[in-house]
Amino acid sequence: MNLHGRDMISLRGLTDEELLHIFDTADEFEPVARGEKHSDVLKGKVVGALFFEPSTRTRLSFESATQRLGGGTLGFAEARTSSVAKGETLADTIRTVEKYCDTIVLRHPKMGAARLAAKMAEIPIINAGDGAGHHPTQTLLDLYTIRKVSGKIEGINLGLVGDLKYGRTVHSLAYAISRFTSRIFLISPPSLKIPREIVGDLSDMGVKVIENSNLDKVLPQLDVLYVTRIQKERFPDPAEYSKVKGTYRIDLETLEEAKSDLQVLHPLPRVDEIAPEVDSSPYGRYFDQVFYGVVVRMALLSLILG
Repeated sequence: MNLHGRDMISLRGLTDEELLHIFDTADEFEPVARGEKHSDVLKGKVVGALFFEPSTRTRLSFESATQRLGGGTLGFAEARTSSVAKGETLADTIRTVEKYCDTIVLRHPKMGAARLAAKMAEIPIINAGDGAGHHPTQTLLDLYTIRKVSGKIEGINLGLVGDLKYGRTVHSLAYAISRFTSRIFLISPPSLKIPREIVGDLSDMGVKVIENSNLDKVLPQLDVLYVTRIQKERFPDPAEYSKVKGTYRIDLETLEEAKSDLQVLHPLPRVDEIAPEVDSSPYGRYFDQVFYGVVVRMALLSLILG
């Protein structure tokens, strides 16, 4: 289970044992992430963070993870502050920045950008989101959070609700959780159903896919409800967005029929799909999810660079 020097473009290249090894490593780093212990695992290492697309949690958690492990960071949070604004290609940006660091964390609006970068670079590339494609470290922290808040990931009844068409987080999570469970609930407006090829892949993997546009009908069966924002920026047609915005809103009244130990997750940012009153309830675990993002990225960086 040697992850040293490997790219992290999607989770499909990881075995179940490697996934669990990352989680076990994350458990060891949790006290470091809380500031209770010190580690210099990444001392002398530099992580390049190239964010061609806005980000708060992913970018800052990678920086926090690196610095808490004794490493350094460089990069940009907006492409317009780099030579990209002058017309530099992604390939040339990657070839340049890799001379300054030990790994590159890349977020890009175009699907497949991370894979292209991995072909260009001689150092490991970590995909921090490529358009509507993959976001593997988000999926890792989602799975890890499920394991932490539910005590397991095997046999979980997971419901994915919201934008299942354009949401890269739910695409990756659906594939990943299928390794550990046999049923997935997909809740979305008809126009935002998950791509049919993903449903076909899940079925081929032996997963029973239950699709419904009515959350109330399936909510009592769920152990984890993963809520997603309907992403205005992903819609090619603004009129299409207007038809579906605000379709789902999770509040305490909505959750009255849920299991008492239901865990509500969200990759954030949210707009109005989860009411603030849920934050302080036993259901709301999305800010724990934010913290576990640091822990998981510490584990991943240590295993790739350590």
